Amino acid sequence: MRRLGIGMLMVLLYCFPFVYFSMYQDFMNRAMFGYVSLILAPALIAFLSYYFNHFIPIVVGNIVSLIISYFLIRAGSERWEGWDYYFKPLAPSQFLFFVSILNLIPQLIATKLAKVYKKKAEHQV
Repeated sequence: MRRLGIGMLMVLLYCFPFVYFSMYQDFMNRAMFGYVSLILAPALIAFLSYYFNHFIPIVVGNIVSLIISYFLIRAGSERWEGWDYYFKPLAPSQFLFFVSILNLIPQLIATKLAKVYKKKAEHQV
């Protein structure tokens, strides 16, 4: 039961629309803080998820976050003037998919680190 609870918690943490948040921060505030959080937060969640033997929440969470971000980005296109042209040469939805794929790289690195730390912890016990 505890294992299922940790897995559900990881999926819930992943449900935050990280890519939309970073694009919104960039568009509204011209701030790169959103992109830093886009790199760090999912990588940390991936590390913890993999460390606790949960690989499926990484996959499901990324898909759910992508879907939520997509719908919010589509809504932003209707709400804000200039949103469609800000991320040129890509459209906002194309930029979403591009950044989402790039965001998998830090998560992959985090899962590799979790694997190393887990092996060290098992050998020490």
